[in-house]
Amino acid sequence: MSEKSPHISVMLGEVLEILSPQEGEIILDGTFGAGGYSRAFLNFAPCQVYGIDRDPRAIEIGKKMEVEFEGRFAILEGTFGEMEELLARQGIDKVHGIALDIGVSSMQLDEAERGFSFMQDGPLDMRMSRDGQTAADVVNQESEEELSRIIFRYGEERKARSVAKAIVERRKTKPFARTLELADLISTVVRQSGKGIHPATRTFQALRIYVNDELGQLRAALEASERLLMPGGRLAVVSFHSLEDRMVKNFLAERADAKGNPSRHVPMMEKQYEPSFQLVKRGALKARKEEADLNPRSRSARLRGAIRTDAPLWRAA
Repeated sequence: MSEKSPHISVMLGEVLEILSPQEGEIILDGTFGAGGYSRAFLNFAPCQVYGIDRDPRAIEIGKKMEVEFEGRFAILEGTFGEMEELLARQGIDKVHGIALDIGVSSMQLDEAERGFSFMQDGPLDMRMSRDGQTAADVVNQESEEELSRIIFRYGEERKARSVAKAIVERRKTKPFARTLELADLISTVVRQSGKGIHPATRTFQALRIYVNDELGQLRAALEASERLLMPGGRLAVVSFHSLEDRMVKNFLAERADAKGNPSRHVPMMEKQYEPSFQLVKRGALKARKEEADLNPRSRSARLRGAIRTDAPLWRAA
């Protein structure tokens, strides 16, 4: 970790091994962040790298890297779900590799004013960009029923209804504006788990995912990767919680025809599509113990990789 890259890129070695950039190849870093993956790709081989991010701080870092790696790197402002359109503006319609590191970065968590952390006081924002509704807008304006749905769906919080009810009661007297206001309220409803997980963890996760449409973006990015990757192109996706990983797992299993027959009592159905991806490995890779000890964020990381076949697209998106 250095001044140039304050964020530790999770499972960097494993991602680099899957993508294995070669001279002259085009690699997309769909979640640029502080540039850890992009820098590794550029140093590994004389390839061309495009980074995508919607975070203003990440764009600043990317602009500096454009100067450092003149002609070999470009930062594109937007979401990874828009990767196809963003690359098309650069005259690119095919790439050799795509890397995605899903979720909030430690760089964002460490900046209290961004409102992602329930451990530091800051404005209840949580936007990865500067546009759209904030987390404060959601908790102050949505109905109790909708809040409960959001918290349960995106945070898998078993006490979602109780949390939603407490939020609605509290905002009657004073709207929420700060992260610790919300975290402290949640702590009166949800107990800290035996594993030491903070009571507000799941609710904050849910609000962040909802505000930034993270699952919608992920689905769009996975479908775009099938169109963008040329035959033999590699995809590496690092996720940090079950909702993300389940989506990646199901998408790749379907496209690689790796789900298997659901039951021996159900007759095999005729294949409608040829596999458009080949799995690098069945199941997810986890961070090595050495990395997990050095970087706690990597403990929940799951990496899945796949290689694009020469089969046609499964469906028009």
